[in-house]
Amino acid sequence: MRSWNGHKINDCITNQSSRRLAAAANIGVDGSKQEIAMNSKIRICTKKDARVLAEITRKSFQDVADRFGLTPENAPRHPSNCTVDRIREHMERGITYFAIEDNNHVVGCVALEKANSEVCYLERLAVLPDQRRRGFGKALVNHVLSEAKLLGVHYVSIGIIAEQTELKNWYTGLGFVEGESKEFPHLPFRVTFMSYGIKKTFQQCPPQDGAGPCRLDETLDQNIIA
Repeated sequence: MRSWNGHKINDCITNQSSRRLAAAANIGVDGSKQEIAMNSKIRICTKKDARVLAEITRKSFQDVADRFGLTPENAPRHPSNCTVDRIREHMERGITYFAIEDNNHVVGCVALEKANSEVCYLERLAVLPDQRRRGFGKALVNHVLSEAKLLGVHYVSIGIIAEQTELKNWYTGLGFVEGESKEFPHLPFRVTFMSYGIKKTFQQCPPQDGAGPCRLDETLDQNIIA
């Protein structure tokens, strides 16, 4: 059992949580039945996982890089260019990674960063291309939302490439609400911000405390159709 920001987190989710993972992932965003891996589990990662996390992230984001022409030169911090050192740097900054395993093989991962008392960032959601449409992405998002609730924040914020309509629709189906879109001089694409309200009122709007809806460094998710 590890402690993170004063909260105890299991290395692997309990059997009961595993059953909930399978049940939650059984219905797709569009209401369709999906294949479920019954031997799946989510665990918190350590620096020892940095190499596999970097590899999973690069492979998962490569199709996005190809689609939008992203390179190490024009988008050096895009997840398709993720490195082992960068993952370790994130962990040293307090960013927590979770991995989802299927039959003891890591097939996806996600990062969670607590920005302040109000907001957490969901970052670098990644599922291997040949493991998509099996509920892994949805399970990782639900896990992050549960962890964010334990941390007492009010919102979970993400940033996506504005032109990824299918990804925007996927997050909308999970309860995220679209916010503003912006252009940034250091990014070769527009960014759309989305947020999920944690409070029981489910007020779906970004915080107004000046923190901004999302961190731009490597927060952009890809076309994970879970």
